[in-house]
Amino acid sequence: MSAAGSGPVSLADHQALARSRLDANALAYFEGGAADELTVAANRTAWDGMALYPRVLRSLAGGHTGTTLLGRALAHPILLAPVAYQRLAHPDGEIASACAAAAQGAGMVVSTQASISLETIAGAIADDADRGPLWFQLYLQHDRGFNRELVARAEAAGYEALVLTVDAPCSGARDRERRTGFALPPDISAVNLAGLPPRPPGGRTGLCAGLVNQAADWDDLTWLQRESRLPIILKGVLHPADARIALDAGASGLIVSNHGGRVLDTAVATARALPAITDAVGDSLAVLVDGGIRRGTDILKAIALGADAVLIGRPVIHGLANAGAAGVAHIIRLLRDELEIAMALCGCARIADISSDLLAP
Repeated sequence: MSAAGSGPVSLADHQALARSRLDANALAYFEGGAADELTVAANRTAWDGMALYPRVLRSLAGGHTGTTLLGRALAHPILLAPVAYQRLAHPDGEIASACAAAAQGAGMVVSTQASISLETIAGAIADDADRGPLWFQLYLQHDRGFNRELVARAEAAGYEALVLTVDAPCSGARDRERRTGFALPPDISAVNLAGLPPRPPGGRTGLCAGLVNQAADWDDLTWLQRESRLPIILKGVLHPADARIALDAGASGLIVSNHGGRVLDTAVATARALPAITDAVGDSLAVLVDGGIRRGTDILKAIALGADAVLIGRPVIHGLANAGAAGVAHIIRLLRDELEIAMALCGCARIADISSDLLAP
């Protein structure tokens, strides 16, 4: 990072700096969203639109940000969301993000489409006793045997949960990427998908030229539960009816997410969707949320709405582009410091003290 007084002091500062450092190809991929990017903007606007009612004269002695998630102790409720191809932002890619997360006690979700192998990422932080949880995000592929092997690799490498992405049976219409002509450089690929057999011939009728004919459904969740001993979190749930089905199907958790506005434009902002999801499942499932979280006050608001933890995506890339592992660590530290400030100013000594009565109706 830069010398004191001259470097970024907020996630917005990191974003502005990263935009000057990332090339047009990488910028289109990481910053772009679907279509007119209305959901990208709505995610941020929804958090900004919530007002806080702070409490005063409450004891703050012994306060801390510690919490638990799926029975695992966390130093704070911040995790790194799965973001693909991180070597587009920095040569160290996902290794840098994993080391930063471990150093700051944050959890990390590694993407199926990571640009470094899942084993290498896990190995880089395996001996860090203070690290947060390490989860593996799974895009189910068209070949069940390959999926089985991928899950077995994640288990063997020490991943603690599977995060099944359920909101992207196909990619969104990403205009920014198409205008730029986005393409991966020759030395960057989804290395964890090496050896995936080609799609079988035929079946090119139906939606998206048949691409979604083998899209995951609830039966695939049942199959995955039989194949893996790991808890399974569903990422991309916005409708409370789906949350109730997930609860009945035995999912371990939900991530309220619209894929950062990258798949369906005009999808509801995650801050708006979150209360109905938490009402639908109560305390029966772990509930996390992502999308537009840029301030410690956003984290406090998410917890007040019933979330157990939050995930950050694009800010990780901004920190990574700016200063590698140190930049990602700075992003996490900024958010944790801001969360502590927000908690103190709202009269909350502990995460459990954050409640919905802090939110203006």
